[in-house]
Amino acid sequence: MAGHESPEPADRKQFTDLTAELAAESEPRRVCDPAFLHGVVVGFDGSTSSERALAYAIGMVRRSGCGLIIVHVANRLPTTVWAGCEPPVFVDVPDHRTEVLGLELACADHLSEVPWILVERGGDICHELEEVGREYEADAIVVGSTHGIVGRIFGSVAGRLAKRAKRPVIVIP
Repeated sequence: MAGHESPEPADRKQFTDLTAELAAESEPRRVCDPAFLHGVVVGFDGSTSSERALAYAIGMVRRSGCGLIIVHVANRLPTTVWAGCEPPVFVDVPDHRTEVLGLELACADHLSEVPWILVERGGDICHELEEVGREYEADAIVVGSTHGIVGRIFGSVAGRLAKRAKRPVIVIP
């Protein structure tokens, strides 16, 4: 056939190498530390209920020998409250609490026996905890229960997370 050549074996090899390279580039790259894959994610904000959740998660990590991923979700407020604009736009509020929590955790004796990292996120608490759990392929997410009127009006983080999460959620009272 004029103008059509059948590829030589060397050409096929180059084509398959190129295909393999493209497939490798299209695979999602991990943004997390592989040492903490299949660990335990715990939501932590320094409250009493999150401290209880952290203590429970530390026990889980000790028993299973995996890593602990402590997640602090920074505040995000809708600008519609201030500007009256539609659709809602979210503004990250500077939150130095993560730095303070990190220092407190670094000095905590009960964390000295387990491998742990602190991850800061901004946004919806439920979404961010589930997203971190997905990134680290976590075996479980541990959260403290919400008490008070805010939890009754808007729904508790633990309740919303338990409904939507793709992995086990453990709620500590």
